[in-house]
Amino acid sequence: MRSRLVQFAALGVFVSVGCGSPEPTGSITNTAGGTSIGGADSGVGGASIGGGLGVGGSSVGGGYVGLGGSSVGGGYVGLGGSGDGGYVGLGGSGDGGYVGLGGSGDGGYVGLGGSGDGGSQWGVGGDQGVGGDQGVGGDQGVGGDQGVGGDQGVGGDQGSGGSDVVDCNATMPTSGAQDHSATWAQGGSGNLAWQIWSNGSPGTLTTFDGVPAFRASWNNSGDYLGRMGFEWGNSGQAYTAYGTITADYVWNKSGNAGGYSYLGIYGWSNNPCIEWYIVEDSFHNMPFNTGTQPSGTAEIDGGTYNLVIRHTSGTGGDRCGGVSSWDQYYSIRLEGKDCGTITVSDHFDVWAARGWNLGNLLEVKIVVEAAAGVGSVDFPVANVQTTQ
Repeated sequence: MRSRLVQFAALGVFVSVGCGSPEPTGSITNTAGGTSIGGADSGVGGASIGGGLGVGGSSVGGGYVGLGGSSVGGGYVGLGGSGDGGYVGLGGSGDGGYVGLGGSGDGGYVGLGGSGDGGSQWGVGGDQGVGGDQGVGGDQGVGGDQGVGGDQGVGGDQGSGGSDVVDCNATMPTSGAQDHSATWAQGGSGNLAWQIWSNGSPGTLTTFDGVPAFRASWNNSGDYLGRMGFEWGNSGQAYTAYGTITADYVWNKSGNAGGYSYLGIYGWSNNPCIEWYIVEDSFHNMPFNTGTQPSGTAEIDGGTYNLVIRHTSGTGGDRCGGVSSWDQYYSIRLEGKDCGTITVSDHFDVWAARGWNLGNLLEVKIVVEAAAGVGSVDFPVANVQTTQ
């Protein structure tokens, strides 16, 4: 593939056209009763003013097991708790129950209460209950680390809109490296098909045996493109024939990229001849500027994308058999991102809904394009996948 530099004088930009309580204590003394009405271990009374087991409790009121608890009121197990509530039950440690509806403090340690005024585990307001670490609004509940909106819930790191596959801390392979230095070269097969192109001095692409990862580097190579992914030759099929197309990526940029740059997903289709881009990131400010005003926006994979269609003309640079002009389709993320999953098919669907006919898909590759400069990008994850 060959590429062109198109200068937009009015905008002053160049555009490439290319290819996450202790147990309560209490004395066993009898203040208000014995082993019946005021017994040490059971009954209405108990140790201190309360009882050890029953309706009362140890300390001022409550039972060790039952409706009361140790301290002011509550039972160790039951409706009371340690403090004013029950240790297990409706009370808790403090004013609530340790396990049950109360909690440690004024709530239940396990139950509807919690530590302090809430419960520590499993209850409403507890560490693992509603509003607690693992409950509604807690670490593992609705809005919590593992609940809706949390690290592993809907909208979280591992939920809808997040990444449950890509290791954003992935490192480059340590073996099987092969360097390719040229102004144009290609190789590989399946989703390991790669291509390098520049319109100046040679650039370099490093591939790794059997691993969907690569390194792209340039040294004032003019307009440089390095990419890896699926290649379907010059015939191809409608994108729907490939099932759902996704791309997992991680990239790390260094150096600079001249006047313009982008990273994302790139490809060509024919019948009609289309050059298309899903731009996720750049060495420059996002969103990437094509020189043409967006015609709308779309929400895909948790991000907002500008949608751009523009026409270009030139000689060479296409994959459609020497045509002199063709259309370009763009989805351009408003905020740059260097790790994640792109649902490529969703972009194609959005384009189709706008009447942008993609034709027969020839390739889907993870790419970097750079205009001059000296820089490189490591792609420890560059995995295009289909459900075909």
